[in-house]
Amino acid sequence: MKQEERKNRSAGRPAKIVKKDINASVRFTSTEHNIVKEKAKDCGLSVSNYIRKAAIYNTVIPRLTEEERQFARQLVGMANNLNQLVKVCHQEGLLQTMAYFGNYRQRLDEVLKKLKP
Repeated sequence: MKQEERKNRSAGRPAKIVKKDINASVRFTSTEHNIVKEKAKDCGLSVSNYIRKAAIYNTVIPRLTEEERQFARQLVGMANNLNQLVKVCHQEGLLQTMAYFGNYRQRLDEVLKKLKP
């Protein structure tokens, strides 16, 4: 190598293309930390890489929206009505309650269609 080329090159490790410059800390209990270490070891990753991949690629199920909570309340109400219909079925006979069941089945189908994405 020529002496001029040596002067132009910087010493040390080459700079990374993508620099990770933001630090986010996570606090674990010792038991939780051991579990994370074991999972990282099983995957062949460092703990920080394991946590990074888990945070980016795993999905967390969000809480229900207000609309979904209202649908759930409607379903609970329908379940109560269905229970009352079964009671009427035992008291009055099957034919009268068949009409009630058909009506509630249609309403239940409507609520379930609204819940599907």
